Amino acid sequence: MKQTIFEIIKNKPLTENVFLMELKGDTEGIKCGQFVNILLDGLYLRRPISVCDVNGDVLTIIYKVVGKGTEQMAKMTEGNLDTLTQLGNGYDLSLAGDKPLLIGGGVGVPPMYMLAKELRNKGKEVSVILGFNTKSEIFYEEEFKNLGCSVTVCTADGSYGVKGFVTDAMDMEYSYFYTCGPEPMLKAIYKKSTTSGQFSFEERMGCGFGACMGCSCETITGYKRICKDGPVLVKEEILWKD
Repeated sequence: MKQTIFEIIKNKPLTENVFLMELKGDTEGIKCGQFVNILLDGLYLRRPISVCDVNGDVLTIIYKVVGKGTEQMAKMTEGNLDTLTQLGNGYDLSLAGDKPLLIGGGVGVPPMYMLAKELRNKGKEVSVILGFNTKSEIFYEEEFKNLGCSVTVCTADGSYGVKGFVTDAMDMEYSYFYTCGPEPMLKAIYKKSTTSGQFSFEERMGCGFGACMGCSCETITGYKRICKDGPVLVKEEILWKD
């Protein structure tokens, strides 16, 4: 964990309630699949946001406006943010095989981008499935295509791409998979998947670095903290709640 003061250099909407923010500062040691924890004026708890990309000294995050913290972030056009970085375990790329499949749903899409970029840099044949409710919520389709990924977009209402959920597009050949998104989506992927894979979980957090135990979940090897032992868990250790 590292505490860094980042300068806001860009903050723009991608959809009606999803924003992209670029922050300039010390990005050393940040890995794909990790998250940052941002301190906001007047709010006691920091806000955890997944890492979308790192390019030199610029950190990109994408967040959805869902409450006071993200509402405050959406209004920021300049200034500095006190940020904890290098949080969480991130993805293990060594297990990807030659044809990894990346599956992101909603705000689970951003961490897939840096992962896709790193896998493409390793020469992997990357397929990506992006899931949204409707066409107006879609973002980053072209960015994944520009990396050289094969991209399939699913919308629940059928307004764009494949009609249905991300699992409706999973009937393809893949060597391994990585995914991030809401828990019902992750559970459906778990049941549909034919290989091992890694799941990135979204969970309410207090401290963000493992001290408060507030985000603990049970696995086959005992309780793990999503913020520190996760957010990435491998398929074989997950225990789903009924």
